[in-house]
Amino acid sequence: MNHANAPLPRRQWLLACAGALASGATWADGRVVSLIVPYPAGGGSDIVARQLQPELGRRLGETVIVENLAGASGAIGTQRVVSAAGDGHTLLAGSPMEIMLTPLGMAAARYKPEDLQPVGQFAVTTMVLLVRSNLGVNSVDELLQLARKPGARELSYGSIGPGSLYHLLGERFTQLARLKTLHVPYKGMAPLVQDLISGQFDFAFVPLAGNIPDVIESGRVKALALAASQKHPKLSSLPLMKDVKGFEDFVYGLWSGVQVPRSTPEPLQQKLHQICNEILAVPEVRRTIEAGGSSVAPPMELAALRASYAADIDKYRAIAKAINLQPQ
Repeated sequence: MNHANAPLPRRQWLLACAGALASGATWADGRVVSLIVPYPAGGGSDIVARQLQPELGRRLGETVIVENLAGASGAIGTQRVVSAAGDGHTLLAGSPMEIMLTPLGMAAARYKPEDLQPVGQFAVTTMVLLVRSNLGVNSVDELLQLARKPGARELSYGSIGPGSLYHLLGERFTQLARLKTLHVPYKGMAPLVQDLISGQFDFAFVPLAGNIPDVIESGRVKALALAASQKHPKLSSLPLMKDVKGFEDFVYGLWSGVQVPRSTPEPLQQKLHQICNEILAVPEVRRTIEAGGSSVAPPMELAALRASYAADIDKYRAIAKAINLQPQ
């Protein structure tokens, strides 16, 4: 029997329904459910959201639409969900980038990550340290040796802008290595990767997704290590940053999932979490996630998911404080 799809025991089901009714909110009331993607159509978040859309609709008994509300590094779409009623009809297809990091780097973001609550996690993407192919190094230790040579020039690293995970990891690496580096911000992943290929800067931490594995395998850039707790099946020979002396805690990744306004009643959060875990077991959803280069997130109890979410908030705030990140 597939326990992930098993119906709730009758008593549990009645209690959940009673709680939802008491909160004044329920589904199957003819109202549309909006799944907000805070980025343009066609990106990784959008592709996964559109795979979730019919599965959510079937289980909620409602029409679910995907709305792309891009802009301000994801802040516009995120703010829409933060400001919505907590009635289960406005959901965010979110990630740490816009939920946790944008408020750290952008003064115009008027929300906090605590204004949202996670109800499901679907994909996890590993961050990888890349260097330009002609830098002449083959490991993190060799990169450090190059940077520390007497008279060596200052290394440069790229990111997709201040406050992004790419930026925070570049600064954290610089700090732990006790180096001076030059930050080169870009307005997107594509120009960043193109300029790394052409040798315009020295290194970057980027998600191991999309075309990045192909760029690595073709030799256009060189991968030195994963900022992960375990090896990646596509690049199983790559070492881990945490195995390099001085970088034992250097484990970071990007997850994507579903979040709701903090005001959403507990019974609705519990029901959405149950539905998200059911969808996580759908083969087509899993194939879509893996085809994009990410790993399928392991199913978690809601308490564990909330604890992981809170730990990420603390982790990124600690980095921002350590590097004296000032919102711009």
